[in-house]
Amino acid sequence: MLRKLFGKTNAVDARSGSPTILSGPRVPRHSSAWAAMHKHLQQEPNLRILDIGPTSPSNINFLTGLGHSVYMADIVHEAMKPEWLKVVKEGDGSEVEQFDTEAFLEHNLEFSGRLFDVVLLWTTLDYLPDAMIGPVIDRFRASLLPGGRILALFHTKKVGEDTAYCRYHLTASDNVEVQESERFPVQRVYTNRSIEKLFSDYSNCKFFLAKDNVYEVIISR
Repeated sequence: MLRKLFGKTNAVDARSGSPTILSGPRVPRHSSAWAAMHKHLQQEPNLRILDIGPTSPSNINFLTGLGHSVYMADIVHEAMKPEWLKVVKEGDGSEVEQFDTEAFLEHNLEFSGRLFDVVLLWTTLDYLPDAMIGPVIDRFRASLLPGGRILALFHTKKVGEDTAYCRYHLTASDNVEVQESERFPVQRVYTNRSIEKLFSDYSNCKFFLAKDNVYEVIISR
């Protein structure tokens, strides 16, 4: 859900729900995509930034310290709740459960007309149900200003080391600090080509090299 607080000069937007569990230490991880995005955030004033993931006070402080407004939405944790499953009748009269994408988007990614300059998406798309991927990408495109940017990471394998759902905490260096959250499974993996296809309605995808079985991409609106 979109979360909202107000500081003295900078807005931090949120709506609180049950907190997502963050466990374990913060582990530094070099990120070329974050280095590029950090440079952009330093050069451009008064940006609206949507940071996807559990509330991170350090991210709030870091981004507002650069003079930006911060909005947060923890949609992976929220998507795992059973309340978003609805029963639908098939043509043969049988009943199946389907993810209620429309209701989910209305509840969790309704921005009341706000447009963003930056979305920090991280590995979110690796964990969401299949039915949500296209609608979520479309919602972000509709909510980005022309020239707006998305920072996204994608796992290249479904199981093994470094595939647990994590929160990414920002730093002033070229590193992000990775902190493990709930052990949600990676639902799918992508290739460079499939990532470009996912964001075919955007203007550009720039890929960055990474050493830990993760693609790093900055997508421009």
